Amino acid sequence: MKLLTGLVFCSLVLGVHSWFSFIGEAFGGARDMWRAYSDMREANYIGADKYFHARGNYDAAQRGPGGAWVAKVISDAREDIQQFLGHGAEDSLADQAANEWGRSGKDPNHFRPDGLPEKY
Repeated sequence: MKLLTGLVFCSLVLGVHSWFSFIGEAFGGARDMWRAYSDMREANYIGADKYFHARGNYDAAQRGPGGAWVAKVISDAREDIQQFLGHGAEDSLADQAANEWGRSGKDPNHFRPDGLPEKY
């Protein structure tokens, strides 16, 4: 009985710890997404949006499962809103491809346009 109680207690403690970790990763990932969005607005560089999509998703996903989850939620919500507002479906598909590229851990510099300042 003591062994069973100990196992249940340990699994609860580990479960709570992993939830705290997931939530921390998600908050950090949301900050990464916001930073990429802010940088994209600041750069105001034609043709760089796919790079910033990939970079935000990449940075968020590097934090762990919570970061990858929040990156997908934010990316999907943004694209859903864009489609609802009537923005190009073709551009939305390209954005989603860049989002997935970054979330999968591939180098976001694949989408980096020539001439984008090194700051970004």
